[in-house]
Amino acid sequence: MPAPYPQEFRDDVVRVARNREPGQKLSQIARDFGISESCLTNWMRQADVEDGNRPGKTREDSVELRDARKRIRLLEQENEVLRRAAAYLSQANLPKRFYPLVTELAADGIPVAVSLRVLKLSRQPYYRWRKQQVTEAELVEAYRANALFDAHRDDDTFGYRLLADEAADAGEVMCRRTAWRICRDNQWFSAFGKKRGKNGKRPGPPVHDDLVQRDFTADDVNELWLTDITEHPTGEGKLYLCAVKDVFSGRIVGYSMDSRMKSRLAVNALDNAVIRRGDIAGCIVHSDRGSQFRSRKFVRALHRHHLIGSMGKVGAGDNAAMESFFALLQKNVLDRKRWRTREELRIAIITWIERTYHRRRRQDSLGRLTPIEYETIMNPTVSLAA
Repeated sequence: MPAPYPQEFRDDVVRVARNREPGQKLSQIARDFGISESCLTNWMRQADVEDGNRPGKTREDSVELRDARKRIRLLEQENEVLRRAAAYLSQANLPKRFYPLVTELAADGIPVAVSLRVLKLSRQPYYRWRKQQVTEAELVEAYRANALFDAHRDDDTFGYRLLADEAADAGEVMCRRTAWRICRDNQWFSAFGKKRGKNGKRPGPPVHDDLVQRDFTADDVNELWLTDITEHPTGEGKLYLCAVKDVFSGRIVGYSMDSRMKSRLAVNALDNAVIRRGDIAGCIVHSDRGSQFRSRKFVRALHRHHLIGSMGKVGAGDNAAMESFFALLQKNVLDRKRWRTREELRIAIITWIERTYHRRRRQDSLGRLTPIEYETIMNPTVSLAA
């Protein structure tokens, strides 16, 4: 069974088909995007249903039905939690503690998150109770924090160096780096500290190690992906593009476009790539230190798909292979003319990627083959799912 196509990709293909030139056939557009003509026809029929031009069940109706079923199932679980909690507390011979009840409900198939929310309990204390101990490192950290706090409360003009000296006199010896980290986490700063300006934008700390080290090579598909974000102005405002590139063939395996550069843009591009590629567990996803790729949503998406994150250094060309694709896109599409609307630029971008870059532009690094041809020869199973 072929891999499903991302919804964003379907919408883009329908846009291209609806805005096709006079005399251009749907079969040609389908070949340009690597799909069958019947598939394109079905997508256009569903798009007419979504736009209200044809009777039928819309995607929104399907989503609402699925959400309703999910809410019903959640309400049933919450009612079961309340019923079991009332029965649990009515037994005089049991201690009135809810943590054992949460464990019993989890064994019966009710998620821990549901039980904790209904019983108004916090998640972290529950799992700490499950472990039934506090780690030695946490205990040492707490003693050090207490000593630093006492010193800061006595004199709020002390910086972290003087606070570390005071803590050492109180019996909690630590290096200055540790004292700085604890003071930073708790916002214990000197009253005379320097006011730092907020105008200079500096990349945040990496959330992953650099696993690539500028070695942009791969022995097979889905071993190393690169991702980055670019932007271009239109008459309606900027359009942002996040793309995911497979180093093995240079193919753009996933992309997403939006009018705002939020973390959701990077997550959508990654999700679209996973849908197109299928089995990608263990693949390395390399990016720069942009806030979108350091966000919790993107990190959770990596963990959800069993991917491995990687981040390069700042300003060191550690994502040059991805930036070279954007430079090519800039020269061939973005700078060719002034774009009136985001829709017009979006259609131009996806048409160039799917029709020209993937299927017509031959590359020296691939032996004068296109990315689709190279993958078909080197790994035919991937071309079937593309």
